[in-house]
Amino acid sequence: MVGTLGVGVIGCGNISSAYFQLSKLFQAIEVRACADLNMEIAQAQAKEFGLEALSVEALLSHSELDIIVNLTVPNAHFEVSKAILEAGKHVYSEKPLTLSLEDGLALRDLAQQKGLRVACTPDTFLGGTHQQARALIDSGALGKICGGTCHVLSHGMEHWHPNPDFFFQPGGGPVLDLGPYYIGNLIHLLGPVRYVTAMSSIPQKERTITSQPRYGEKIAVNTPTTIHSVLEFANGALITLGASWDIWKHGHRNMELYGTEGSLVVPDPNFFGGELLRSEQDGEFEVVGAEHHPFGIPNQENPRDAVANYRASGLADLAVAIQTGRDARCSIERPLHGVEVMTSILQSAETRQTLELQTTCTQPAPLNAEEAQSLLR
Repeated sequence: MVGTLGVGVIGCGNISSAYFQLSKLFQAIEVRACADLNMEIAQAQAKEFGLEALSVEALLSHSELDIIVNLTVPNAHFEVSKAILEAGKHVYSEKPLTLSLEDGLALRDLAQQKGLRVACTPDTFLGGTHQQARALIDSGALGKICGGTCHVLSHGMEHWHPNPDFFFQPGGGPVLDLGPYYIGNLIHLLGPVRYVTAMSSIPQKERTITSQPRYGEKIAVNTPTTIHSVLEFANGALITLGASWDIWKHGHRNMELYGTEGSLVVPDPNFFGGELLRSEQDGEFEVVGAEHHPFGIPNQENPRDAVANYRASGLADLAVAIQTGRDARCSIERPLHGVEVMTSILQSAETRQTLELQTTCTQPAPLNAEEAQSLLR
């Protein structure tokens, strides 16, 4: 039986509450302290969740913390994760791992030098529905996966986010912001990507904030907001990925995979659950249940229905991997490959060239129901 590793969190913004709350579901981790450049925010979160509020420097040197979770903004991910490694702690980072392949490789090399682990979200592919999809593919029930489509389409963040500026600057955009969920799930289901080609545009050069408290302010858009790409996977599958923040309404499903013996409709990889549909050859689509999987069981209410949310499952899996010496399912090789896929999409769109990827990775091990249950308290 594994023990419990102490966890600290750097970055106490909106997403931190989910970590503080949901980490309590898992037996291998205990969040003990938090830090933020704004000490008032750190103290407020510490008070609400029963934690110790520290400066970043004090948190990095804390003797009872084994893993530090990096919840800072994307353009700070590299420097903060590097500082965590230099302090002798393991890293668990929010997506994306870094904003460039070079920075990701530097983190990987530093971790290897220091004998430390780095892992990174998304961990939503550990959800029961996505694991059921993996089981169907691995069993050969769909035959050979030869193609598929992914669509992540909306009208951007300026309508609801209080400070949406960074979404529309270099390092933002729909590929780097939401792409990690789609690319991460495709790597989980199909393995690594070999070639990328893409085209992009900036249909709206300026955005108007309609959320509070900055209603009416203008944002200059300096990164592509509509991107269409084709990914060739090492197993031969060709997957199209459409990502746009210039769409008011559409009728596309989030992800479909096409095999020689049938098709699969996979729900939004931004979430742990959802409806999984399968057809046998030209038969009708039928629902495939994932209720038997612990991470497919609804555990939260939202305005419309109950949902499965097991955020921090990847963090718990990392803690067990550290203690047992096995591979972590969110281990750096996969999000690092994902970073290259995403940055290559943007580079291909800019240069109008097809790019061959330098990195590769293995698929993460499946997470069956018994193993998932063992992560829970």
